[in-house]
Amino acid sequence: MSKISIDFKTGKLKSNTDLVVGIDLGTTNSLIACTLEGRPTIIPIGDKAKKSMPSAVWFNKEGTAFIGDEALTRMHEAPMNMIYSFKRFMGKSYQDLINTHSKLSYSVQQEPDTNEIVIPVASQAITAIALSSFILKELKLNAENYLKCTISKVVITVPAYFNDHQRQATREAGKLAGLDVLRIINEPTAAAMAYGLGIDPNQTKHIMVYDLGGGTFDVSILRIENGVFDILSTHGDNMLGGDDIDQEIVRYWETLYKIDSSPENKAALRTVAEQAKIFLLDHNLFKQTWLGIELSLTTENLEQLSSNWINKTIKSCQLALKDSGLSSQEIDEIILVGGSSRLSLVKRKLFEHFNRPINDFLNPEEVVALGAAIQAEILQGNRNDWLLLDVNPLSLGIETLGGLMDTIIPRNSKIPVQLARNYTTSVDGQKNLKITIYQGERDLVQDNIKLGTFILNNIPPMPAGLPKIEIKFNLNADGILSVSAKEIRSGIEQQIEIRSSLKLSDDEIQQRLKDSITNAESDANNKAKLDSINELNYLILNTKRFINQNKTILDSDELELMNFQLNNLIQVLATDSKKEIDQCINTFNTITAPIAHKIMDIQIKNSLSGSSVNKI
Repeated sequence: MSKISIDFKTGKLKSNTDLVVGIDLGTTNSLIACTLEGRPTIIPIGDKAKKSMPSAVWFNKEGTAFIGDEALTRMHEAPMNMIYSFKRFMGKSYQDLINTHSKLSYSVQQEPDTNEIVIPVASQAITAIALSSFILKELKLNAENYLKCTISKVVITVPAYFNDHQRQATREAGKLAGLDVLRIINEPTAAAMAYGLGIDPNQTKHIMVYDLGGGTFDVSILRIENGVFDILSTHGDNMLGGDDIDQEIVRYWETLYKIDSSPENKAALRTVAEQAKIFLLDHNLFKQTWLGIELSLTTENLEQLSSNWINKTIKSCQLALKDSGLSSQEIDEIILVGGSSRLSLVKRKLFEHFNRPINDFLNPEEVVALGAAIQAEILQGNRNDWLLLDVNPLSLGIETLGGLMDTIIPRNSKIPVQLARNYTTSVDGQKNLKITIYQGERDLVQDNIKLGTFILNNIPPMPAGLPKIEIKFNLNADGILSVSAKEIRSGIEQQIEIRSSLKLSDDEIQQRLKDSITNAESDANNKAKLDSINELNYLILNTKRFINQNKTILDSDELELMNFQLNNLIQVLATDSKKEIDQCINTFNTITAPIAHKIMDIQIKNSLSGSSVNKI
């Protein structure tokens, strides 16, 4: 168990810097937990000792951020400054969510040089990573106040469907919050751990984890064998949740009581609708007077209003089960996660369709955070009843353009592990590619440990960006790293093996982790500037190529304009200012867009000239 000492004179907990906490970083609400006196325990939030904190951030006109419940309290002052559901943007590009952001009450934009989603609010553009770091930092500070100790190490849960970019974004948010993220674990895995599944190394079980939160739904099928959790399949809808049921209740009341559907009324009614939904979990009738109107809702009304939404989740469960290759009878039990899974209709529908035992004796809203706390306890070495797989202590990656570190195997990945990523060349006709391998958590390779270098020779001469080079990292159970590089088109391959250089003392590892957290903000700023410089260099290269290839098509005015803008790009490169570089890139794209469209139209016309309809 975690060793947290109590001062019997004051009744307060003494400082303990070794404590690791678990955080459920949710779309709608977030929770933090740790093991106290041998039991995973939710750490209460604030003076009111709430179990969860809204994952929401509100900004005043000066740009000051207010987090959680305080954000909700101040929301009425400037509703458009309330930012929520930003977990959906983690690790995503603007194109990924082109059909999603229109459903939000606030606007989102595309960062031109990175394609990243940013949210303009209070005269600043803020990312989902930064917003998530606010939530994590608030949870951290709250836990430190409650436990009277410094919190620096954490386990964070993410949906099973999160890809590498989304998981890395979560790690970056933790780093910005001053936290060392020891492990990112899947939410369904955490839920299963909270129920004690996986303790018996001789036990094999198949579990369905049904997770219906406020803003998202997902279902996962797990195989737990020899203490190892394997996600067989996932399915869901990140735009379906308990909020949709609240909206159904609002529409029902608007129609029944002829209430004006103004934005102000809708916002106020949503709050009452959520209260009604929660109240009806344990009662048959909800009544409340609102603006002189006697609102009422029965459990029968609630089931009728939520039926279509619940049926959609059941369909997802059926698809996940099909993808897993299992039959419903091979599922040992169904675990419920998320506040909206407490609806009686959910349990009834699940049993009707799958006829399997439903496990919900733990609070579905807390179960993921409790599982994260158990994982945190394991990483502290205080649980010998769970299998702890070996992990790599520091991230492994390569140097990319501008001296940036591109991580291929993240820190704390279970080993053995093999991961690969595709790259290309940055210069026309490039025949050789130097690959330098680094270990560490900093964004610039100069601050990390150089492990080795090798060169991929004899790349067939091609324009920059055309070669496809796969770089593969293989870290075996003995800690030996093999790195290979292969040009896909030609099959040319080269590799290197690294042994002793990976070995660092615990003190060295801890110091490097501390440095990465201390310098997180400056590292992020440096990386952003280098990203802009790389974008600018790439634009200069392509502009020169564009002018050279289209000299005979462009008229004299267009050629003069292109060369003038190219000269501006080259000049701004010497300023070393991210702001000026970004402004210059945006200006260039705006001014030269008509010329680019003209060339594209000509090329399309030429390619279609003489083609028959069938060929087209």
